Amino acid sequence: MMNNFENAGHRVVVTGLGVVTSVGIGIERFWEGVVSGKSGIKPVHSFDVSSFNTKIAGEIDDFVATDYLDSKSVKRYDRFVHYAMVGARLAIADANIDVESEDREKFGAIIGSGIGGMQTIYEQSRVFYEKSARYISPFMIPALIGNMASGVVAMELGIHGPNFGVVSACSSATHAIGEAYHMLKLGRADVILAGGSEAAVSPLSFAGFCAMKAMSTSFNSDPERASRPFDANRDGFVMSDGSGIVVLETMEHAKRRGAHIYCELIGYSASCDAYHITSPDPEARGLIKCFRDLFTETGLKAEDVDYINAHGTSTKYNDKVETKAVSEVFGEHAKNVLISSTKGATGHLLGAAGGIEAAICAKVIQTGIVPPTINYETPDPECYLNYVPNKAVERKVEVAISDNLAFGGHNGALMFKKFE
Repeated sequence: MMNNFENAGHRVVVTGLGVVTSVGIGIERFWEGVVSGKSGIKPVHSFDVSSFNTKIAGEIDDFVATDYLDSKSVKRYDRFVHYAMVGARLAIADANIDVESEDREKFGAIIGSGIGGMQTIYEQSRVFYEKSARYISPFMIPALIGNMASGVVAMELGIHGPNFGVVSACSSATHAIGEAYHMLKLGRADVILAGGSEAAVSPLSFAGFCAMKAMSTSFNSDPERASRPFDANRDGFVMSDGSGIVVLETMEHAKRRGAHIYCELIGYSASCDAYHITSPDPEARGLIKCFRDLFTETGLKAEDVDYINAHGTSTKYNDKVETKAVSEVFGEHAKNVLISSTKGATGHLLGAAGGIEAAICAKVIQTGIVPPTINYETPDPECYLNYVPNKAVERKVEVAISDNLAFGGHNGALMFKKFE
């Protein structure tokens, strides 16, 4: 029997992965690190954290923008744009796609960011208050606005297809990939670079999240153990920088050019808790709807899902709510699904998280290796599923889901399937 997704427009496949993270730059180096349980969390060194309760983050120490971009672009744009551009170029290289030979009217870029140019906001605010408005950079606005990641990628590559940014906090990249998926299914493009980029490790954003008491404070002296999704002693998320960009193509286009296909993207859902500006709905109604909508779209059942890359931020409320949603939707099968939050290794990349985690789902399907949730030491009675603790496992994965939750109650989920 033919599934619903096979009857609804073009099929969409994943052909390239580009990641920039504190665990590694480039998909192979990153994947090796995540599978081995490497943590990218370290003491913050780019600014003074002595006045903050949190002193750790996922900074990308080995990222030198001029290694990838010309000096003019580096000076003109915020760091989140740098990460997006490098992630896009890495994804294109991984997909082995020649942009010059493509129909660039049908080549798009949809890239999300939860915050945009936070470092630019911080630096230019200091200029304004310490000097005067006369010294504000004329590039301030284009450097900081969230849509500039996709805009600059398009300008650098000369592509003219669907292009916009997505802002939905920590669900931004998932929603960007999902909207790209819809564009491709409708035939509005042949190829789209989709994902997210974030560069929020900055004094002002640190001050804001510390004021909210949202970030981990108990492991400043042992940073690699700080991000501990689903563990009973979790005490907040760890902020990280980076980008995750995937190349999505229509199946016909990918086959025509002989592309390597990681997997197929077969479903996308989005919902809102409409509950609270920062806390998830304790009944998990929005995320439950998100999961169920995936099954309605694809015609698959909960029993068909082998792996979930969970949002798993290492915060008290998020992790137990996510557990509740999976239990409600998957029923008895919930205990059979392998679930991991790779934020234990990467920290939380905010608006870029879904891009990184979509790439992980693609690699899981390709390799049959499920990365672990590291730092899982003490079980929590409210988080009682199989989180693949501390060590990767080998498992044939046919169907995988990536889900993300966000401030504002935004939920997003993507379903990937082995390509046949």
